[in-house]
Amino acid sequence: MQLNAAETTNFTFKALAITNEIDLNKIAIHCGIPKKYTWEQPLMLRSDLLASILQKAMNPLQQVLVFSFGSVVFINIENVNEITRFLIFIQTFEPGIDLHPAEKYTDDYSLHIETVDSMELTDEYVIVSEYESFYPELISTVLAKSVALERIEEQLGAIQDNLENMIDRLEKGKLSVSNKELAFTTAKVVRHEYNTLAYIMILDKPDLTWTHSTASEFYDKMMDFFELNDRYKILKSKTDILYHILDGFSNISHSIRGLFVEWIVVILIVIEVVITILQIVGWIPSH
Repeated sequence: MQLNAAETTNFTFKALAITNEIDLNKIAIHCGIPKKYTWEQPLMLRSDLLASILQKAMNPLQQVLVFSFGSVVFINIENVNEITRFLIFIQTFEPGIDLHPAEKYTDDYSLHIETVDSMELTDEYVIVSEYESFYPELISTVLAKSVALERIEEQLGAIQDNLENMIDRLEKGKLSVSNKELAFTTAKVVRHEYNTLAYIMILDKPDLTWTHSTASEFYDKMMDFFELNDRYKILKSKTDILYHILDGFSNISHSIRGLFVEWIVVILIVIEVVITILQIVGWIPSH
């Protein structure tokens, strides 16, 4: 996208995390885009394609980026009805998406093109002296990862609450934890780690940063400012702790079951001895 100073001095971004996964290739096929999308590539919709979805004429600076890890970023689109219409369009490909809490994990940001000596980066906007074509995609990518992390951070909190309930039961002497409960909680932790590590790919950089040094530097500064690497490390650390706790519960559960089996064996042996003694004294006829 080529711009001159007369065209715009401001870009607005609205990022939403609406689900864990979006199949970009389904949408691409529907839109007639002859491209196979991989996990790290966002689907960019603009101009006629975006106009056909929103049923409204769009200017060249308006676009939507859809990410495979469940985030959607609207650029220069602030109308609530247009945003809702696009999310409903996404829902036709991912029926499991619940659009009611769509605004729960969101972030608004803006890019300003002004005469400044050096880039100014804040939690609400970034100011640069000259527009570069990579700015919209890189800003969108950082925002998409940030809101997706926010969504996963809350999911992790729910898992921790569930484990806390199990710990409370343990403190009250209720040592038994069913295999089904352990498996269900472990699956949640595994899914959480998969969504964080494999799907959002916090540590992976967009392809264009490998061929453009300025783009790489800008992306790194955005990543540092939004603390994505630090947030990822905290989530990874918490996940490791959850695995350690679940391993402890599993050991306790297996020990209890092992002890139960041992007591059953002892009881059966005692019963067998008693029957033998009773047979010897003649109280029970022997066969």
